[in-house]
Order: sequence, then structure tokens, then C-alpha cells
Amino acid sequence: MPLFYTPDIDGPSYTLSEEESRHCVRVLRLEAGAVIDLTDGRGTLYTGRIVSASPKGCRVEVTERVTDYGKRPYVLMMAVAPTKNNERLEWFLEKSTEIGIDRIVPLLCDRSERRVYKTERGNKVIESAMKQSLSAYHPQLDEITPFVEVVRQPFEGDKFIAHCAESAEKILLRDGVRRGVHALILIGPEGDFSPEEIQLAREHGFREVSLGSSRLRTETAALVACHTVALINE
Repeated sequence: MPLFYTPDIDGPSYTLSEEESRHCVRVLRLEAGAVIDLTDGRGTLYTGRIVSASPKGCRVEVTERVTDYGKRPYVLMMAVAPTKNNERLEWFLEKSTEIGIDRIVPLLCDRSERRVYKTERGNKVIESAMKQSLSAYHPQLDEITPFVEVVRQPFEGDKFIAHCAESAEKILLRDGVRRGVHALILIGPEGDFSPEEIQLAREHGFREVSLGSSRLRTETAALVACHTVALINE
């Protein structure tokens, strides 16, 4: 059954946005009487029946409402340095949304390749992946944020920084993640975090982790970390 993103849905009836209406009527060719699913992106899944199939404003009557649909036992926040090629970061946004993630923060680091990131296209990628994977959760995508601000903000859960520098303190991420415990993971740029950033993260309670013996691209490392957390929580 097709899923539509309806962030402002409220009440027994709802009119899809013009973009979603056009997709519903002209692309999917759904007519009055067809049953569809809708989500607010915050964990509530609605089932509804089309009562007016207009490509400019498709009206739906809500017949069922399920809260906390597919809710995971943990919250995952990842701060990732944007890659020079936007498509590589968008690939991560798509795949992490499919796997399960709650918040993504583009991270501005000392060695960042990209120091500006516009979230509009990223949110469209996330929305598409959310609907494709039939998820009721739309991950939050922040504006690009300096490393120091992310490290210093409060977080209730386990905090990790993945880097490639030699360190006696480093453990494998899979050995540090705890089932059912919220996690915040930092993934740096291709040039890695600077020594000063690693030290600052240590001082703020971040554990140093490795993702394995292979040297990974930024977006690959971020996806491996996301998948590791998901597997531990299976």
C-alpha cells in the first residue's frame, strides 16, 4: 500500500499537498475509494480512503490511526562531516533512513571538505526514502553545525567518536554499543578529525571507536556505524 508524508495531518480528514496529490492521482493512478497509508513522520501511521481524487488536492478520510508504529528501542543521532560530493552524503541520508536513524547533523570540522550544506534537497531524499521503506519516522536533518557545538551539547546516552588515529583507548564500535541505549556517533571528514577535536571529544565523555580494519570513506563509515547500532538492537 502506498505511503504518503503528511506532517500536518490532524483530524478525521486530510487533503494531500499538491505534490503528493499529483503523485497519487497521476502517477499511481489511484481513484476515489482506494485505501492508502499516511504518516506524520513522528511515528503515527494513518490508514485512509480517498474520497476525492483531485491532482490539485486529493482528499482522504482517515479510518485508522496507529501510534509509535515501528518504534525502535533506541535513539540514534549521527553527526557526519558533509562530503565534497553532495551525492555521497545524500546516499547516506537515503540508506540510514531505510535502516533507522533519528537525527543527522552535518558536522563542520577543522578538516572539512565542505563548509556549507543546504538541507532542502537532503530532506527530499530523506522523505523519499522514508516513504519507500514504509517508515513512520522522518529523521531530523540539522543545519551544518560546528564540531564544538555538537560535542558540548547535552545527550542522554552513549557517545562515540570514530577516527583513524592510533589510540590505546579505542574499541570496536560493536563492543561499545549497548542494546536499548541511545547513541550519538561522530564521523569525520576524509582527512579525519584533528588531534584537538579528538581530545575535546574525550573531555566531553565521548569514547573513541574503530569501525574495523578497513579504511572507509566518510559516507561508508557513517552507514557502517548506523548498521552496527541497528544490528546490536535486533
